[in-house]
Amino acid sequence: QVQLVESGGGLVQPGSSLRLSCAASGFTFRDSRMYWVRQLPGKGLEWVSAIDSAGSRPLYANSVKGRFTIFRDNANNMLYLQMNSLKSEDTAVYYCVKSDWATGPRGQGTQVTVSS
Repeated sequence: QVQLVESGGGLVQPGSSLRLSCAASGFTFRDSRMYWVRQLPGKGLEWVSAIDSAGSRPLYANSVKGRFTIFRDNANNMLYLQMNSLKSEDTAVYYCVKSDWATGPRGQGTQVTVSS
């Protein structure tokens, strides 16, 4: 079955960087479009970024464009999100999602807290 395991979250100060990782198994990762989404405190899921199966044509929400970079390693079934210049409003639980950002399978999430 599909398994997605996120890691790399933590508590950081504004302006800091984090790299999130997602280990994928149970499906043909190299054929799957992948997403990062986040759930802000008390709110619904928010789409953050997407990448196609080949790792090209990344897309970003306006709120993270220019600060976040999505990339993938198809040889090792890994998805990443490099987050720079973090802001307090980036505080959320981050999930990697397979195929459909709103309804696709996702992992347990990793907490990112940006606070001084």
